[in-house]
Amino acid sequence: MIRAVTRPSSAKCTLSKYISYLLSEPKSVSCLRVSEVLGMSHDSVNRFLNRETYSGKDLFNESAQFLDLSGGVLSIDDTVLDKPYAKYIAYIGHFWSGKHHRTVKGINLITLFHTDPNGRGAPVNFRVYDKSEGKTRHDYFLEMLNEVIEWGLSPTFVSGDSWYSCVSNLKKVDSQGYAGFFAIEKNRKVSVQKGKWLQVQQLDIPENGRVVWLKDYGFVKVFRTFLKEQKRHYILTLPASEEDDVMTHKLEKLTLNEFDRVHDDHWKIEQYHRVIKQVCHVEHFQVRGKTAVKNHIFAAVCGFVELQNLSISGVLKNCYQLQRNLFNEVIANFVSMFSSTINRLDPEFKPAVNA
Repeated sequence: MIRAVTRPSSAKCTLSKYISYLLSEPKSVSCLRVSEVLGMSHDSVNRFLNRETYSGKDLFNESAQFLDLSGGVLSIDDTVLDKPYAKYIAYIGHFWSGKHHRTVKGINLITLFHTDPNGRGAPVNFRVYDKSEGKTRHDYFLEMLNEVIEWGLSPTFVSGDSWYSCVSNLKKVDSQGYAGFFAIEKNRKVSVQKGKWLQVQQLDIPENGRVVWLKDYGFVKVFRTFLKEQKRHYILTLPASEEDDVMTHKLEKLTLNEFDRVHDDHWKIEQYHRVIKQVCHVEHFQVRGKTAVKNHIFAAVCGFVELQNLSISGVLKNCYQLQRNLFNEVIANFVSMFSSTINRLDPEFKPAVNA
């Protein structure tokens, strides 16, 4: 459970109420709108957002209630919360966006997402990129990885996109005793014959993958996939605790089915990004300070955790069902009332029909 607040709150707005509002609001999110819907003052909402400082450990405790912490795939990725017109909001910067395929103005949210052996997935740690801390995304990744391990998470695979597949990160995952699944750029150097290097895009790779030596790292098994007619390359790694011939033998035994399974689990972090933006309103807020911004983001991410929990328990079929069906009865009643009004005003009224 989320930890108790540091002191009794004078605000009527609570985390559970704020999360419930985010999951039910169809359009705009602001302190004023929350106060209108929940029947409390604007200051009550503002005090809540500025009062507490929720952390990655709080998120881990929420998700750990329904996840198997042993085995599975732990994924690292980040996403940009678009804020193109923001001027005075904390954490604003310019970041590369995979959605827009260019650098955009916004807030960079970094998440560790765990998919357990039963296929249940949820975020287990997060950071909001803060340039004033002087850290890179690699620094945040390694910090969060160490934290979740300390908290009791023990995945089989650690995965990430090509941004996180630098040699230092691969070696860190290896030193922790975990297998790795990472995308790599097409120009990464590999060798199939000692002393001869070529870019991975030039490599002949069968469907079931190929064991190669990745420059400055060691033996990996590389796979090639196609998405929207574009080549993508991924590597599977194993902890280097044995001789090279034993390592290559184990890598050879990793099949396409194993690759597909880990790839599918890794891809769930992309689904998570879509849900927190489309359903949980993570991008929609009108507060400025660091604490308030971070608490709003935390509440939105916790909203995803609650939706996942409801889906796992069978209450919902998927994360989109709640918001999609929430206003069905209200809309149906309005249509019935309004159509009756039109007929009463003009019984001969017929809507225009395009020829």
